[in-house]
Amino acid sequence: MKRWLFLAVGIVISVVFLVIGLQNAELAHVWELIVAADYGWLVPAVAVYFLAVWGRTWRWHYLLRPLRAIPLGRLFPVVVIGYMGNNVYPFRAGEVIRAYVLKRNDQVPVTASLATIVVERVFDGLVMLLFVFVALPFASIEQEWLRTIIILGTIAFLGALAVFMAMATRPAAARRFYTSLIERALPRRFQEPVLRMAGHFLDGLESLQSPRDLGMTFVTSVFIWLTETTKYWFVMHAFDFEVSFFVLMLMTAVVNLATTLPGAPGYIGTFDGPGIMVLEAFGVRPELAAGYTLTLHAALWLPITVLGFYYLARQGLSWRSFEEATQVVEAEKEQV
Repeated sequence: MKRWLFLAVGIVISVVFLVIGLQNAELAHVWELIVAADYGWLVPAVAVYFLAVWGRTWRWHYLLRPLRAIPLGRLFPVVVIGYMGNNVYPFRAGEVIRAYVLKRNDQVPVTASLATIVVERVFDGLVMLLFVFVALPFASIEQEWLRTIIILGTIAFLGALAVFMAMATRPAAARRFYTSLIERALPRRFQEPVLRMAGHFLDGLESLQSPRDLGMTFVTSVFIWLTETTKYWFVMHAFDFEVSFFVLMLMTAVVNLATTLPGAPGYIGTFDGPGIMVLEAFGVRPELAAGYTLTLHAALWLPITVLGFYYLARQGLSWRSFEEATQVVEAEKEQV
């Protein structure tokens, strides 16, 4: 029941964002602009996007090294399946299916691989904030809602990184702390499985112990998001407007910070509404901003979703595997 309540709340949030984003646009004109777009620009856009996906694969390979060295060619389909899962299934199930497939193929504990995925998200958030601060001298922010997103994002992601680094660099102290907390807060029958699950999570943070690994993870994250922003730039040329690359960096940051909120599968609304509002704030007509953002979202969503279903079938898995993945995670919690 709680899961479906969470989904209902997410759908409401998505609808609200979508309505706010489209409120100034004439929908018939938005559709005309989408139909008239020069879709030849989507070819380099999609190509550069998959370069970013390869970057994500390399980063995850790097984070997983303390657990198991997995070749990039073996890891790439798993990453694509995970992003497909986030696009089509509620509750960000793609992260779970990614960890499930990795356990199935390479026997990496689910909780440990989920810890590396959480680290990815923290670095993604930090790079989004970096993009904001880099863009500020060239794309000044006057809107209060933008400032609020930036402030809250800064607090959340810097705080999460500080906690994870403290856990990674002082694992013995972290283990004593969470052991004491769990023993005080939980009944005895739950303590052992939760403690072992926490231990696996701590193992997944091991890559943060090394300054070199930390630096490489950050550099890779910057590469990923600069490459993805380049896709935004290519898609922009399919429409009759132009803003600076710094504005697109700001848009990349804002929409991806907004998609950390609960929302419908595929980030419907939570991507589109903020994206449209950022472009409108920099003088793009509402219909153009809406047509571009909706097309960009589709170009981000469709290719990796189709390829993800292909790789899912190649792995001998199906739609039902998402539910199986959830069950495996729950089983591991009981067995660890």
